[in-house]
Amino acid sequence: MRIPKRPVSFCLSLFSPEFPRPLDSRISFYSGFHYKTPNFSFAKPKQIHSTGVNQLHMSYMMDKGQKAVLGDKRQSSEPMESSDGVQEPCIWSSPEGGKDEAELGKQIFCNRSLNMRNIIAVGFDMDYTLAQYKPETFEKLAYEGTIEKLVSNLGYPEELLGWTFNWKYMVRGLVVDKKRGNILKMDRHKYVKVAYHGFRELTKEEKVGSYGNTLIRDAFDEPDYALIDTLFSLAEAYLFAQLVDFMDKNPGRVPAKVDYARMYKDVRSAVDMCHRDGTLKQMVAKDPIKYINEDKSIVPLLKMLRDSRRATFLVTNSLWDYTNIVMNFLCESRTLDACNFDWLQYFDVVITGSAKPGFFHEESNANLFEVEPESGKLINTDNGTPMAQVGNTSPSITLKKQNECCRVFQGGTVRHLHKLLSIESSSQVLYVGDHIYGDILRSKKILGWRTMLVVPELETEVKLLWELRDSRKALQLMRSDRDHIEDQIHRLRWSLDFEDLNADQKQEKSALVEDLELQRNQVRIKHQQTQRECHQNFHKVWGQLMKTGYQNSRFAHQVERFACLYTSQVSNLSLYSPNKYYRPGEDFMPHEFNILPM
Repeated sequence: MRIPKRPVSFCLSLFSPEFPRPLDSRISFYSGFHYKTPNFSFAKPKQIHSTGVNQLHMSYMMDKGQKAVLGDKRQSSEPMESSDGVQEPCIWSSPEGGKDEAELGKQIFCNRSLNMRNIIAVGFDMDYTLAQYKPETFEKLAYEGTIEKLVSNLGYPEELLGWTFNWKYMVRGLVVDKKRGNILKMDRHKYVKVAYHGFRELTKEEKVGSYGNTLIRDAFDEPDYALIDTLFSLAEAYLFAQLVDFMDKNPGRVPAKVDYARMYKDVRSAVDMCHRDGTLKQMVAKDPIKYINEDKSIVPLLKMLRDSRRATFLVTNSLWDYTNIVMNFLCESRTLDACNFDWLQYFDVVITGSAKPGFFHEESNANLFEVEPESGKLINTDNGTPMAQVGNTSPSITLKKQNECCRVFQGGTVRHLHKLLSIESSSQVLYVGDHIYGDILRSKKILGWRTMLVVPELETEVKLLWELRDSRKALQLMRSDRDHIEDQIHRLRWSLDFEDLNADQKQEKSALVEDLELQRNQVRIKHQQTQRECHQNFHKVWGQLMKTGYQNSRFAHQVERFACLYTSQVSNLSLYSPNKYYRPGEDFMPHEFNILPM
């Protein structure tokens, strides 16, 4: 756990004792039986770039004359109006930039110290990183395409074609139990806290029977489980839950010999068919504004990074034709009919068809081909160096010279990329992606690249954390009260069992135990109700993305382990100096809560 590096009065967290006694600089647990919130008022939250994922640490000043106000003045992330009336993004390098901290939902959070002065190359994934897809249209498109393949190619009943998709139902960080047809949410210790069979919530007894009653802990990994760790997977998870319900209610309506595991495999096969035949990408290419969010800060961000003398590169699993269409839309607002290659000026190297995460293995033998942008033709290279064709003594494409347009490739490995960018140490690279496994874990664990994870859900989550701060404080007080009551009950019962008491003393202590047990039950019920309501404010089914009860969720644990930085969108980088030193808060353990001054 981490504490902020600035002097503060307390930290907002479901896990931290956040209420100092008046005029006391130390943190202390509240031990009374009442839930009245201390009469403090709060100033606007300070910058949160020093936060780790174990807690949402926010700095506050306790001042009776101030209130907590979000957005009470122009933030550095708000657009400015130019002379022609067009809204221009206000980035750090602009004349008005860098004067105020970024607004709450657009801040960058730090797990591990990262000095940008040591970074010589910044790389980006494209899909769901630079290109933020609209779930209400793009995921719906993927869902409908998958159902069509299930019916037409895999023999599922036609009535599936009438199903509808709720794009808000699933969240990242869930785990699919393929054999049992369950969808799980776990804490960082891999204990199942929320579980559904299809759309039916499992009881506590069912959860314990399936996941908590074995001698050997389940690893919850492939092949029996599937991780929903990318936004691309939400539609298939929702469809799988629908199919589980359908099969349970109509056992004879699915293809013969199909169980839950086979059904999930069929869904994955149908998704792959949609990608292979180009169904999804053709629709996006025709009308990108329908499926992709516009972000006017991307080009200023790339320009700022290049002006700071850093190389920039793009590594995407998408092939060149689709990459060119999406990047034209993002950088120039161009559609299919008006595409050109102007956007390449913002990059030194572009690698398409990279086949991540395999791309990050240096020992891979994947060949690197150079792409001719105009035709899409692939040309053989010798580790990036153009090769002469048979019968021709000179290569068809010359090596890139200083300040010339970037080179485009397909395939290859990270070894080729390091050579193309003259990278001498992997720690000189910052890579920004959205996929905890395909982008972040492999690049961090195998290479030692510095990493930044894009978590779009975070923008809403941190704002809700701020709005629900009073409920979270009440939860902490109730939990402390419950512990205090239970300690007293244990002491009285011990006295009744082992001490030499007369009849009156036993009667008095027994009455006290009954009274305390009644209080404990009241606190427990109120605590459970308040906690459920608090979590349902984030999501009616799965609760807070980064939490499972009082523990960090499995997803949050992965973010903390593998992402040096994390933020809600890639363009948030434009709100900070390209030479910024990102520093995390100090790590601390539970035994330090009540000892270390803030």
